[in-house]
Amino acid sequence: MKLAIITIVKHSQENGRYYGYAPYVREMNLWGGYVDEVIVVGPKQESNQIDAIDTAYTHQNLRFVAVPNFNILSFFQAFKALMVLPIIFYRILKVMRQADHIHLRCPGNISLVACVAQVFFPNKKKSTKYAGNWDPNSQQPWSYRLQQAILRNTFLTRNMRVLVYGEWPNETKNIQPFISATYYEHEKVPFKPKDYTQVLSFVFAGALVVGKRPLLTIQIIEHLNSLGVKSVLHMYGDGPLMDELQVYVKERGLEHCVFLYGNQDKSVVKAQLMEAHFNILPSKSEGWPKAVAEGMFFGCIPVATKVSCVGWMLGNGTRGILIEPDLEAAVAHFITIFRSADLDAMAKAALDWSQQYTFDRLEADIGSIVSSEK
Repeated sequence: MKLAIITIVKHSQENGRYYGYAPYVREMNLWGGYVDEVIVVGPKQESNQIDAIDTAYTHQNLRFVAVPNFNILSFFQAFKALMVLPIIFYRILKVMRQADHIHLRCPGNISLVACVAQVFFPNKKKSTKYAGNWDPNSQQPWSYRLQQAILRNTFLTRNMRVLVYGEWPNETKNIQPFISATYYEHEKVPFKPKDYTQVLSFVFAGALVVGKRPLLTIQIIEHLNSLGVKSVLHMYGDGPLMDELQVYVKERGLEHCVFLYGNQDKSVVKAQLMEAHFNILPSKSEGWPKAVAEGMFFGCIPVATKVSCVGWMLGNGTRGILIEPDLEAAVAHFITIFRSADLDAMAKAALDWSQQYTFDRLEADIGSIVSSEK
């Protein structure tokens, strides 16, 4: 069986192996375990640099088909997109024609082209992983809305299962809840109560970009300390805001309570989560907030904004603390819950929920999608 994957993830090559963003590649390696051949269609990293957060595909019979990356954020970029779109469309059609199962990774510009291309193959088995925010009431770019509209149309997506994060009412029959995973069954740990009378330990794990609101995260910790709630923040991740955050920490004298580590190995973050009281992610938007699920897996209480499927993940506040993206409101609500809730019960509920979704279960779910094609 031949699986075609169309993705927006940028790839690098070294010693005959292809590398990409690790959480995505790890999941695609599970898909690859059910097929004889994999064809990946996606953009190449211009520098061909392999980042610390990248990992390699493991399938022994994998072929990579490079397509140009593009966006339409300016007139020049839109003009350039018009030039490369026929090339992308042709290469995607060619690969889809060769495949037994077509798998799209949405949303994104290249995946929008793939959404149109797959219409020409109504009899082939197809699946789409929509790794963005599926909330129909959220504000999103028009290109994302267009992809969602195509994917919801059961005539345009015949023989396709659309896998989305969370459970949403009144969806078409091809829309299926599908939860990602980070840890395996053997990595489960029993619930261990934590001492919330000590200095509170928070973990932030994510890209240091505006959308993740890392500055607001630091300010929340700063404000908690100013109110006498002793707290420390361990920040993992890198990005364009790193220098700005380092300057803020130094100027505000927060070196004793805010620690920026940059990108670290998964095992380092895991060890910190196992000891921390809370993991915090006040994002503007999310698809599947992996960092939230990771912390919950070890009984780390999530503190997050109610975006995408986060409210569903946190049981609308029964297994985590939902905050507003406003400093004063977020801190006031956190303190209220911190002082009134049964935190051990909340932490255990978070652990029990997250530990349902292991890589073992994910692999079985993927197998149920592709096994009938073998």
